[in-house]
Amino acid sequence: MQKLNTTLVYILSVVGFLCCWCFGIGLVASIIAFVIASNELKKYAANPEAYSNGPAMKTAKTVALVALIISGLVTVYQIYNYATTTDEERAAQQQQIYDMMGIDDPYGE
Repeated sequence: MQKLNTTLVYILSVVGFLCCWCFGIGLVASIIAFVIASNELKKYAANPEAYSNGPAMKTAKTVALVALIISGLVTVYQIYNYATTTDEERAAQQQQIYDMMGIDDPYGE
């Protein structure tokens, strides 16, 4: 029996989770993971006797879908935030974060 490539889907899904704040990188990784999982499940549906880990691929597709949703929401929020605030407002927000963390000058200037 052959095995479907669930490892690649899981890795791309985790990258999607970890990079969801990186302006779309997580979204791209999650989309790739979801497409791969969908294609692999089509192969499994066509010939389930030939593959031993069909249920594992279904789980991997679910993980990819969750990563896709989270990455998509974060990307939409980042686009909204960038479109509705000025550079000065974003700099003030960043300075507030630095102040809360106790960082005086993060760039050493």
